[in-house]
Order: sequence, then C-alpha cells, then structure tokens
Amino acid sequence: MADSPRLSTQTASTAAQPEQGNTKDTSTTILENKFIPDPFLVSFDEDDPANPKNWSFAKKWYLTLAGGLLVLNATFSSSAPSALVPTFMEEFGISQEVGTLTVSLFVCGYCVGPLIWGPLSEQYGRRPIFIISFFIYMVMLPIGCALSQNITSILIFRFLGGTFAAAPLANSGALISDIWDAKGRGTALAVFTVAPFAGPGIGPVAGVCWLQIVFTIPETYTPVLLAKKAKEMRKRTGDERYHAAIESQNMTLSQRLESILARPFKVLFHEPMLIAITLYMSFVYGCIYLLFEAYPVVFTKGHNLNAGVSGLMFLPLPIGGILAVITYILFFNPDYERKAQECAPNPVPPEFRLRVAMISAPFFAVSFFWFAWTSFPSISIWAPMISGALLGWSICLIFLALFNYIIDAYLAVAASALAANTVVRSLFGAGFPLFANQMYDRLGPEWASTLLGFIALIMMPIPFVLTRYGPILRFKSKYAPSGPLPTSSPA
Repeated sequence: MADSPRLSTQTASTAAQPEQGNTKDTSTTILENKFIPDPFLVSFDEDDPANPKNWSFAKKWYLTLAGGLLVLNATFSSSAPSALVPTFMEEFGISQEVGTLTVSLFVCGYCVGPLIWGPLSEQYGRRPIFIISFFIYMVMLPIGCALSQNITSILIFRFLGGTFAAAPLANSGALISDIWDAKGRGTALAVFTVAPFAGPGIGPVAGVCWLQIVFTIPETYTPVLLAKKAKEMRKRTGDERYHAAIESQNMTLSQRLESILARPFKVLFHEPMLIAITLYMSFVYGCIYLLFEAYPVVFTKGHNLNAGVSGLMFLPLPIGGILAVITYILFFNPDYERKAQECAPNPVPPEFRLRVAMISAPFFAVSFFWFAWTSFPSISIWAPMISGALLGWSICLIFLALFNYIIDAYLAVAASALAANTVVRSLFGAGFPLFANQMYDRLGPEWASTLLGFIALIMMPIPFVLTRYGPILRFKSKYAPSGPLPTSSPA
C-alpha cells in the first residue's frame, strides 16, 4: 500500500532453520548470525518521503535559514549588553571588568549548554530540545534580568541565558547534517555560517524564533524518526517485534547521563584532528569577541568618535561574511560538486573541504596586520574599518571549511563533536574580552593587533597539516569513519 511505512524486510532463510545436533561450531553460528539482517528492524527505503534527506529543496532551505536565524538570535544576545556597560558601572558602582562579565558570562553559558543539548538531541531528537530551551530563554530569563535589583542577579541570569540559548550552536549544524547530503551541505553551511557574524548587528527576535520552532520546524534526526515509524508499525500490525535501532539501546540512568555529559569530551580528547580544529576555531572565535573591546579603543578613544558611530565600524564584518558566502557559492562549491561526481559512488574525502581554509587562513592573519598598522589616529578611519571586511570574509570561510570538515569526518556523532567544539570556542569567546582592554592599553592598538596577527600566523598551518595527515588520523580514529588510505592528498 502506498501509505504504509517503508522498511527493510530482507530475511535470511537460515534464521528459521532448527539446530541440527552439535555438528555446527557455536562460534561459527555466532559469526554467521552477525550477517543475518533483522527483518523487524525499521529503516528508510531509498525514496522514502519520511527521510529528511528526501525532503523538497524548498523545505530544506527553509530549515537551513531557520537554523541560521536561531544562531543569529543567540549570538546577538551575547553581545547586546556591551553598550550598557557604562550604565551598569554608574548604576551599581562596579568596575569595567565586572561590567564586561555581562557579555562574558553569557558566552560562558555556551560552554555548559552544548554539553547538555548536543547529546540530548541525539537521544530525544532536535525538535523537543529546541522548543524547551528556547522557551526558557525567551520567557523566563529576560523577566529575571528585568526584575534584578543588583549586578549579581543580572550576571546569574545572563549565564543561564547563554546556557539555554546555546542549543542552536550545537544542534543547528546537526540539523543541517540531518537534511542535506554531502554535496548540498556546503552551500547550506555557507549561508548558515554568516549568522554568528551578522548577529551583533541585528535586533533580538527570540519570540519569533520560538513560534517558528513550534509551528514550522519538524523533527529531523533519523534515529528518532525511525523510532516513531516503528511505533506506528507496532500499532498498525499488532506485532511488537518491529523496532528501531535507537530503541535497542538498553542503558541505565547512570550510563545515559555519562553518555549525555561525557560523550562530547570523549570524542574531543580521542581525536587529534578535532583538537587541532577546535583550538584554531576557538582562537578565531575569541578574536571576534575581543574586537568588541578593541574597536572602542581604536575608534572611540583614538579617533574621538561617539559610541553610536563607533558601532557602525562593525558593519564591514557581516558584509565580509556575506561576500564569503558569495565566494563559496560561485567558486568553491562548484569544485566540490565536480569532485563529488568524480568520487561517486564513494563520498568525497573530508580533507577536500580544507582547501577553503588553506586559502582564507593567510588572509585572516593579514587582516590583523592591516588593522594594526592603520590604527594610528593620523590615518583615516576608513583604513582600519575596511580591514574588518577582509577579517569577516576570512573568518567566515575558515569556519565554513572547518564546520564542513567536522560534519563530514564525524557524521555519526556530529552533534557531540560540534558540542565539544562549541564549548572550547565559548571559553575563548568569554575569556578574550576580559583581557582585551588591558592588552590594548599596555601594548597600544598597533602592537596588540600585531600580536594577534602573529598568533594567527603560527596557527595558519593547521589546515595544511590536516590535509596531509588527516586520512591517516581518520583511518586510526574510533569516531571518524574512513575508507582505505588515499595514495595522494585529497585536496
């Protein structure tokens, strides 16, 4: 019947054969049974419309943009109080460092949230995690901040806000991996990656985001969808033997908690590739938040601009991000599609994604040197401001390349790998603003930015090294599926 759920029904005749004496060795029987498919294990057929990867092109793009909007909202909220720091200092009699904690503690919440939301989404699905976390973030925490009578309460609610707002940072990327195959995922992530850089320039729309989740975002996680289908099959047929793979996981509460809380770190600390990528992305991410403190030093103090005009100096960052998306779609993605046809039916090696980072990483270092030595008050503000466009372009492409690499290399545990990556990135994002003012005051804008440029230069070889040794590391990896070692570099 057309409306009946589709499932794999392959059987093996040997499964029903009676045991014939003791002539067959037990170990042989076990080895043979390993290859007998379970006729009651529910799975998708090739063209099953319930499979998220078979959804329409328009629906996939809507969900991609919706996931990007959730990240955009969370990243805006992280930096929203930065302009209120002087008000907090005057109202509560606090130092600038304590005022900066309103931003840093929100970002610290990104360290805790992904540890919870990423693995939980791999147990219960993406949709319920989005709904619960964004409802608390949208309703309860803003009310708490508004009614706070002291800075301590504000800081506590800011930290909790970051924890609940962190769900899309780990799960939106996983949602994209749920619905797109490797060929289409690059373009989707190109648009998605702009969100963290456009966030600081766009107003909060949390209420709209939550309603959007409730009414328009379906479940996309395949194991959870198969569990739902198996439940429907049991109800329809009355046969309790139909089951999904995720339902076969008999775990105690302690094992489940260990899986939820420890899995991201297990993946991270067992994977040298992920450690290297995470350190590089964390430095880049920390630099983004450091600029919220560095730009006022250069433009407000150095060029005597007021706070409103100084805020406009950030506009080249998202503009550079948009140009990066255009660059990727027009130049890099067609190359990947050609590579996909060349490698078919096998997947493209994940290292091919690193070409984008190999090109953009040098420009990331150059942009800091540009910003550094055009920061003199005697030089037009246009020179350091335009360096932000190159910075935004290179950051977006670096993130895009490395996000794609993580998802391609760790597809089965993408949410946990992204969660671990997000936790470490958020530590850098929270920590960098705390020393930015002191660094720029003591070293001066020129040498402070030069120092960042040299660090970027030191970390620049990471994508080059992974391109060379990534296949070997994946071949030895526990979490990254790998085929035979290539005879030459995939990139």
